[in-house]
Amino acid sequence: MYKLLSLLLLSSEVFFAQNVAQKLEVATKNLLSSAPAFSANLSVYVSDESGNFIYEYQGNQGLSTASTQKIFTAAAALETLGKNYQFTTTSSYSGSISGGNLAGNLYISSNGDPTLGSWRYEGYKPENFKQKLLQALQEKNISKISGDLIIDDSYFDFQSTPGGWPWNDMGNYYGAGVFGVNWRENQFDINMNGKEMKGFNVELPNLKWVNNLKTGGSSDQSLIYTAPYSDVALISGTLPLKNMTVSGATPNPPLVFGTEIKGWLKNAGIDFKGNISSTSMQLMNGVKLQNPSKNTIILEYKSPTLDKIIYWFMRKSINFYGETLIKTLGKEKKNEGSFEAGVSYLKEFWKNKGINPAMINFADGSGLSPQNYVSARAEVQSLLWSRKQSWFSEFFEGFPTQGNGMKMKSGTMKDTKSFAGFHTSGEGKKYVFAIIINNYQGGNISEALYKVLNVLK
Repeated sequence: MYKLLSLLLLSSEVFFAQNVAQKLEVATKNLLSSAPAFSANLSVYVSDESGNFIYEYQGNQGLSTASTQKIFTAAAALETLGKNYQFTTTSSYSGSISGGNLAGNLYISSNGDPTLGSWRYEGYKPENFKQKLLQALQEKNISKISGDLIIDDSYFDFQSTPGGWPWNDMGNYYGAGVFGVNWRENQFDINMNGKEMKGFNVELPNLKWVNNLKTGGSSDQSLIYTAPYSDVALISGTLPLKNMTVSGATPNPPLVFGTEIKGWLKNAGIDFKGNISSTSMQLMNGVKLQNPSKNTIILEYKSPTLDKIIYWFMRKSINFYGETLIKTLGKEKKNEGSFEAGVSYLKEFWKNKGINPAMINFADGSGLSPQNYVSARAEVQSLLWSRKQSWFSEFFEGFPTQGNGMKMKSGTMKDTKSFAGFHTSGEGKKYVFAIIINNYQGGNISEALYKVLNVLK
């Protein structure tokens, strides 16, 4: 009797899976036969929670994924670094203190903390670091600094943005670069009134603006063009004739950070008339770098734990976090804080988890580069592996609930859309899925993909 019951249950499961597969096949064919998909490329893969195959369409085909690629970076970081990993920012000084005078330089160094000065974390905002730094100086009775303020951003290599990033992304907030010392997520905000620039939330030293904006439309259609360490920025496109905020990528975060600290010192009554510099700026100017490891440490400032960082990385799709994690993985595992080392480690990591390396041709850690090529099957395999790990609940919490009621990460670039995630159907069936489409022309691309995924509901 028991064997008969087991056979009946198994037969029922097989029939149910076949029925879902048939419906997915119909929905996929309807999508591909639509006019906007005339020249589109599509990759779809669906399994149950145990990894049992249900359906695929070109499941092995590598396509540009946009931000669903973040699932690979997030999971690898949680496994490699641990969910309780914290970044550290250090304040130190050279020379000596006598009569309240620091006869030496004040240094700020970090191992790339992406949350330093972020507005997202309670207790870790700009004013929190300011308070702790000034308190550390007061405890040393420092009322004057005779030397310079040097932001030591040498932890990572000099290249701050991946080589494959498009030029029209790099100057905007979602194209912020990664430095050894980051500040306010390397983002600045402009208060706009139509095409008129009314003010900034931070001082951007030496930056000259060319404003080619026009007014029109009802939404922000502006683009900012600038590059790391550049002293020229172009803003173009259109903005509606109203007050609004436009955000860009800070060209020189260490310099902006140092300038803000200078203001803190002045307001706190600490006499400082020295120069503000960074190790990157010294490198560009041919200055011989000093060794700050011999300095006297006065403050060690810890970041939020990695699980909190991963939550925002996934929930708000922060490209800057992904690239910081890539460089951190490269530094931790290959002793090289570069994009090349981090991407190499990421490929090796997932190859060792059983994913065919031909399906994971990474170019960065965030998915912003159009040179990334990943298949839907690889995304499902990474999610299935992640589901078995001790940190999965923290990982899963970062997945947004999208428009069709599914818990999934999305990715969006020009003519590219992707979804990858988890769903429990009304009948209690648990699915893991990924769908990626490239070169879809016109129409509502999200709604088109939802019609396929809704079969799982």
